[in-house]
Amino acid sequence: MVGECPQAPQNAPRLPVLVIVVPCYNEEAVLPRTLPLLLDELERLVACGSVSPGSRLLFVDDGSDDSTWRIIDEAAARDERIMGVSLSRNCGFQNALMAGLLEARRCCDICISIDADGQDDERAMEGMVEAYAQGAQVVYGVRSSRASDGVFKRATAQGFYRFMAAMGAKTVYNHADYRLLSHRVLDELASYTEANLYLRGLIPLLGFSSATVSYERRPRLAGKSHYSVPAMATLALDGITSLTVKPIHLIAVAGGILSIASVFFIIWAIVVSCMGHAVPGWASLVCIISLIGGLQLFALGLIGEYVGRIYLEVKHRPRYIVERRVGVPPRAVQEGRPADEGESTGATR
Repeated sequence: MVGECPQAPQNAPRLPVLVIVVPCYNEEAVLPRTLPLLLDELERLVACGSVSPGSRLLFVDDGSDDSTWRIIDEAAARDERIMGVSLSRNCGFQNALMAGLLEARRCCDICISIDADGQDDERAMEGMVEAYAQGAQVVYGVRSSRASDGVFKRATAQGFYRFMAAMGAKTVYNHADYRLLSHRVLDELASYTEANLYLRGLIPLLGFSSATVSYERRPRLAGKSHYSVPAMATLALDGITSLTVKPIHLIAVAGGILSIASVFFIIWAIVVSCMGHAVPGWASLVCIISLIGGLQLFALGLIGEYVGRIYLEVKHRPRYIVERRVGVPPRAVQEGRPADEGESTGATR
């Protein structure tokens, strides 16, 4: 039951070090509210004996234009449990999240990623940690309902999940980026170096034992959402192109069907002409040509999206550059490789 601490058994194993990863972009309005909530939950998990007293919060500033980094910097100066990483520019939510996960990998046993807007219920972390203790390497936070979403967002989200399932891509229904990952999973995730990131589909591909924890999603605590319709469309396109090539197969099938239909139409036209009748239907002919032309342009555009993403991959540019760190233990920066794949590092304070 949320809010009650289970009794820790005698001779219990070493408590896992938890790092809570929070990507941020222009969140100056909401951070003063979510930061205390997350700290309180971290304190509760430590007090319950669920995680190690060395557990921490890690905020990733994704090149914000407002005072987000100042808030993180000042909080880290006041509380040693708070760490901060600032990227040199806005790299997008998925890259900022990946930066936080790879940073947390250096100093944690488990990490939980959560949005900065306060919509995800931080109390669900207790269930995630319990599922990890029972053997799950990945624990997905799943919304019990989408009542807080508008009609348009709810309909498009459900349509997207169904489409991805039809395309054969592995996704978790009603799951965003609220999840727990073990250190083993983080190690394997670090080997995935693609530039076209879609972590909601990439994590299930890793194939580790998983569990789900349901929670009620709240309205945003403050500020405005940064997910506009174009941003959501781009994220959906990234998910489709990074997880499946089935759309190209469907285009090929559609082209084959149209080709077969065209052969039958030609045979019909020849037979009608041989019988001394004129072949009617300029309007239908124009419709057919327009249909085929539109399908060709759509196919070219779709193939272009895949080719464009291949172009981005083969350049092997860093996905992000870490400009500053605050509160990060020096050993966490120095251990292992100086930089994970897809990362360029910066100064540490």
